[in-house]
Amino acid sequence: MWQRYKQFNKFQWSKGNVQLFLIIFAPMKRLKPILFGFCAILLMSLIASCSVTKFVPDDEYMLSSVAVHSDDSDFKAEELSLYVRQKANSKWFSLFRIPLATYSLAGRDTTKRINRFLQKIGEAPVIYDSLQAELTRRDLISAMNNRGYMQADAIVLTKKRGRKLKAEYIIHPGKQYYIDRIDYEVDDENIAQMLHLDVEKNQGLYVGVPFTIEKLDAERKRVTALLLDSGYYHFNKDFIQYTADTAFFDPAVDVVFHLHKYQADRNAPFTDHPRYTIRSINYFGGDSNNIHLRKKVLEDNTALRVGEPFSSKALQKTYNNFSRLQAVRFTNISFNEDADSCLLDCNIQISTNKPSTLSFQPEGTNTAGDLGAAVSLTYENRNLFKGSELLSLQLRGAFEAITDLEGYQNENYEEYGVEAKLSFPRFLAPFVSKNYRLRSSATSELALSYNLQNRPEFHRRVFSTIWRYRWTEPLKNLSYRFDLLDLNYVYMPWISSTFKNDYLDNESSRNAILRYNYEDLLITKIGFGISYNKGNHAVRANIETSGNLLNGLSHAFHFKQNNAQQYTLFNIAYAQYAKFDIDYTHLKQFDEHNQLAFHCGLGVAYPYGNSNVLPFEKRYFSGGANSVRGWNVRSLGPGSFKGTDGRIDFINQTGDMKLDLNLEYRTYLFWKFAGAAFIDAGNIWTLRAYNEQPGGQFKFNEFYKQIAVAYGLGFRLNFDYFIMRFDMGMKAINPAYDTDEEHYSILHPNFSRDLSVHFAVGLPF
Repeated sequence: MWQRYKQFNKFQWSKGNVQLFLIIFAPMKRLKPILFGFCAILLMSLIASCSVTKFVPDDEYMLSSVAVHSDDSDFKAEELSLYVRQKANSKWFSLFRIPLATYSLAGRDTTKRINRFLQKIGEAPVIYDSLQAELTRRDLISAMNNRGYMQADAIVLTKKRGRKLKAEYIIHPGKQYYIDRIDYEVDDENIAQMLHLDVEKNQGLYVGVPFTIEKLDAERKRVTALLLDSGYYHFNKDFIQYTADTAFFDPAVDVVFHLHKYQADRNAPFTDHPRYTIRSINYFGGDSNNIHLRKKVLEDNTALRVGEPFSSKALQKTYNNFSRLQAVRFTNISFNEDADSCLLDCNIQISTNKPSTLSFQPEGTNTAGDLGAAVSLTYENRNLFKGSELLSLQLRGAFEAITDLEGYQNENYEEYGVEAKLSFPRFLAPFVSKNYRLRSSATSELALSYNLQNRPEFHRRVFSTIWRYRWTEPLKNLSYRFDLLDLNYVYMPWISSTFKNDYLDNESSRNAILRYNYEDLLITKIGFGISYNKGNHAVRANIETSGNLLNGLSHAFHFKQNNAQQYTLFNIAYAQYAKFDIDYTHLKQFDEHNQLAFHCGLGVAYPYGNSNVLPFEKRYFSGGANSVRGWNVRSLGPGSFKGTDGRIDFINQTGDMKLDLNLEYRTYLFWKFAGAAFIDAGNIWTLRAYNEQPGGQFKFNEFYKQIAVAYGLGFRLNFDYFIMRFDMGMKAINPAYDTDEEHYSILHPNFSRDLSVHFAVGLPF
């Protein structure tokens, strides 16, 4: 057996190899399919790992690992890893060299399709290159010099074992140099006066800061941007140079900032830098002279102004303003200069989109095994009033065949909806000055919708209208949303007598939460949202309130009350609540193929005043593809509550508070496939005690015992413009349990009981 195993390490697709493969895997057939597949991958990689060097040429070595270390413990050597030119072969989850092992499974005969396929999806061994190592050493020294370590040095150590080689770069930073003195020498008197005032307030270089190329270049960019925004159309950072006076044994540096005179070309004389003013602004169409936009719209979106100095910032803002307009396809801005008078003629060429589009979208649905279909027809006009207003009209219809529903006349579900949206690419509000509207990048949106739902249990009508503002601050990576008015009216014209007798009127099974959500209801909401997204950090927060204004009016004018002692408007009870949500996501990049993602989400909503229960649409649920993935959607919580009636558990398994904790390790596999291993935790709770949800109320001394935990594996198919996701989650700790085996299911796994499978589009967070 051992001899056959050693023979298999040289791997060729022969009859004996296949037999050995079957002998090794035969005992695994009794394992569950997922576990069997995982073990198969690991064993294949183990077998292939013994022959990964078979494609390494003679007298050469495979680079098995690379590391960068510093002899100074205070210096963060890992930050210089990006300067390493040769990296070792990639690893799945930073542990398994599956791509290299896959490549090694191939034979040398590339005329065979199987060998070409394995080499294509695999990864060839990285061959150590001493020249690349020397270039890396020099890059490391240069990088440390740029950070102010002027006496830095680095060496390369290699350790060979068989046909493999480990490379280690040992860096010696030495002392970091600091700026001891900074002087500005400006040859242009006009610019000198401007910078004299600016440097006193906004100087980017200070005595005592580290002497780094990054800080020197940042000051060049700052001064260049200042001058480009002050009319100096031809200025660039090449007119700025530095001289530095250093001593070998003294880490103090004297820096001189030089700004030279203007020279149009090498043969031209040196002069003061010309300062340009905008003489005229002209607009041209892209394909024709007709732009299809009102002149006032063009002028309001042009940040450049006639009679004012040229400004690079205003030029970029003009590009940004026109790019926000739905009617504009592209914009090109050019300048004709009069060098003698230092005047600029600005020419803005605008190409517009087709004003109208019509789209048709079919889709299939599957709700707990009930199959259905839906279609939507959408009409868009991107230039309704010739001001790039976007009008969107959507018609939608859906049908679903409901099965296993007894006691009801109609067993099908029908839905029809119409929605109209009108977006304005500007801030529309009374009592707002014209200057503020021009400075603001906000868009205004008005939306109206009507939705008709006919189910066997009930008929439901929902009317909604909203007035909303959106704006962004790209330089600060911030975006905002303000819902000035969000009105929703829910009307229940008919409820099946069977449904009423079983759940709404029957004293033995009466459900207050269910009953509240099958009554006419008015929701008047005001909300605000903010999001921050920069690099590896993302934060989103939302807050909304409903019913406060109506509640104040109800007490002041003594509105009527219904049988539940709720104030009503036009005989309709209105909801009153406050809701707050916050999400945080952090990404930790280990290398180009491996990433760790952490997500935390918290939401709290509290009904008060005119409401004892949150409206169903505002309640939280847990489980599903974007929550705790060991549970199906709406099947977890609240607290330790366990559903008892599948027909109404979607109502009972909701809450007023939600906690989500997710940790996901993402790794690149091959081609467009990626993998993930995750651990999810969380649950939902109610803030009040409800008879229909025993064990669901949040209590400080018990909630941590009710946090559900799941683990699992996922696969992603990345098409760049969208990601298809397949996740398999297993319950690890189940707060709703009948036995100890169910509670700590990670110790007693049962696939039929604990496994949940999810298909979704996009990453979970």
